[in-house]
Amino acid sequence: MSSEYVLTLSCPDRPGVVAAVSGLLAEQGCNITESQQFGDRDAGRFFMRVQFTSGMAERDLRALLAALAPEFAMEMRLHDLTVKPRVLVMVSKLGHCLNDLLYRTRSGLLDIEIAAVVSNHPDLRPLTQSYGIDYHHLPVGPETKPRQEAEVLTLVEHYRIDLVVLARYMQVLSEDLCGKLAGKVINIHHSFLPSFKGARPYHQAYARGVKLIGATAHYVTAALDEGPIIEQEVARVNHTHSPEDLAAMGRDVERLALSRAVRWHAEQRVLLDGHKTIVFPR
Repeated sequence: MSSEYVLTLSCPDRPGVVAAVSGLLAEQGCNITESQQFGDRDAGRFFMRVQFTSGMAERDLRALLAALAPEFAMEMRLHDLTVKPRVLVMVSKLGHCLNDLLYRTRSGLLDIEIAAVVSNHPDLRPLTQSYGIDYHHLPVGPETKPRQEAEVLTLVEHYRIDLVVLARYMQVLSEDLCGKLAGKVINIHHSFLPSFKGARPYHQAYARGVKLIGATAHYVTAALDEGPIIEQEVARVNHTHSPEDLAAMGRDVERLALSRAVRWHAEQRVLLDGHKTIVFPR
């Protein structure tokens, strides 16, 4: 029986990388179903994503790829697409992004497994448990933050979490937690930042007569809301829209941007390139 895999890699940009990878897979009877590449001229790096089927044992496939890597100084990852990423969702009181992720996962639109939900408030427990998913209420304050984040890490280990999604989690993760989960946390925020910081950003935007609102999904780093961007979505607005209209439209674009970012991450379509990302969408 054959399995479907995704190979992602980056290496110094030089001739022969595509030929070497595709040739090795062809020699082993693998069937390439999708292949995308990008050369970053500024960084001198080459990025590649190859999706293929293979009847080889995974350990043998990994051994062959590992033997090829030194010749091109490749950094590579092999992922079995039959293994769904296990996700921990963190949320506060706003439930639109959590509700969207739960629905898309149950309906098969997101090929992930939401293992648990963590919140600093109890409000969204009924929604979460209606999907049969564990809900952990972990209050947080200035004095309890280190203990609360230690409990989050315990849950990450307990549930064997591959990805943490901040679905409108209105708390700043510490530098220590960001470091321990580097490249494994996705956040969503409105794209007014840094123009309209603080409370009631949509009221601030309304007062300034903005014409576009948006949302940004990005990897979390210690620099607040400045991590590598995965996806952005916008909606056009005008003078007839109230602050409440802007907020409602903002929730819609947040859902879209976050769900795409999670899907592309789960499908191994996002590669880090310094402070930015290379995204190979369908």
